[in-house]
Amino acid sequence: MRAERGEPSAGTETVNGPVRDLGATLMHEHVFGLSPEILWNWPDIPEGWDLERRAREAADRLTELKRHGIDSIVDLTVIGLGRYVPAVRRVAELTEVNIVVATGLYTYDALPPYFGNRGPGSLFGGPDRLAEFFVRDITDGIGDTGVRAGILKCASDHLGMTAGCERVFRAVAEAHRATGVPISTHSHSASGGGLEQQRLLAGAGVDLTRVIIGHAGDSTDVAYLEELIAGGSYLGMDRFGIETISSFEDRVAVVAELAGRGHAGRMVLSHDSYCFNDRFDHDVVRRRHPNYHLLHISRDVLPELRRRGVTEEQIRQMLVGNPRDIFARREPY
Repeated sequence: MRAERGEPSAGTETVNGPVRDLGATLMHEHVFGLSPEILWNWPDIPEGWDLERRAREAADRLTELKRHGIDSIVDLTVIGLGRYVPAVRRVAELTEVNIVVATGLYTYDALPPYFGNRGPGSLFGGPDRLAEFFVRDITDGIGDTGVRAGILKCASDHLGMTAGCERVFRAVAEAHRATGVPISTHSHSASGGGLEQQRLLAGAGVDLTRVIIGHAGDSTDVAYLEELIAGGSYLGMDRFGIETISSFEDRVAVVAELAGRGHAGRMVLSHDSYCFNDRFDHDVVRRRHPNYHLLHISRDVLPELRRRGVTEEQIRQMLVGNPRDIFARREPY
């Protein structure tokens, strides 16, 4: 039974309510990536958007994922990526897979004008409402859906920690400390961006053991990855299937190497895939990234990790134990 508005719940918040045991969990996926203004104004675009049709397609994919041993996904779609929770809620009604949704804001630079024109340093000044909005999503629910966010998301990329990114990170830190929900980031591994994220979050009072540095698996620099681990954070080895950034061979080799060094307790696995995303040409994506789908880890990655000596206990730690521990700590501080 869902807690009253503003009250903490027992278990991890999912679209269908609190769940005590998420089971095997992919920690960085997306159900839908939408372009609202495009869909509002050119509804006849070839990709098309029919909520019921797309929801059933997504549910079918998740049901197949369940048959491959995955019980839950974390949907890190936030503002800036086309979050539309009513559609995700319909998917959750059609599948047994648990879906945890996120709050936060995705930008590499400027904030959306609603926030960019308000708050410190903006054209009109005034209070920064980002943290207020994030906390509301966590404690009261997103919009009028009643669905509570269970994780916070923020991003920086090749541009580094721009002023807009810093505002989001500081607001995420504030919302995290007020609610206790974990933080997951999008980072740019090629420039060592995860370390910059750790410095900012730590400076804002965040316990880095409650942070996942996303897209760490894009890197083959084991020294960099061990530095992130030494800082306390989990590593998001979460772009399996996107082989133009890092190959299948490199991605599994790095996970196996880190597991061999005793770091299975600091890694989570995922694809960063979408059930439906109108921002890319589907045929081009399929040609360039044939393994970019929800079943790649179950079908291809786990067998290869086993072949390289990663134990069943370590695999279970990455898929079950670490997600459980990440969501178990919900105390504000």
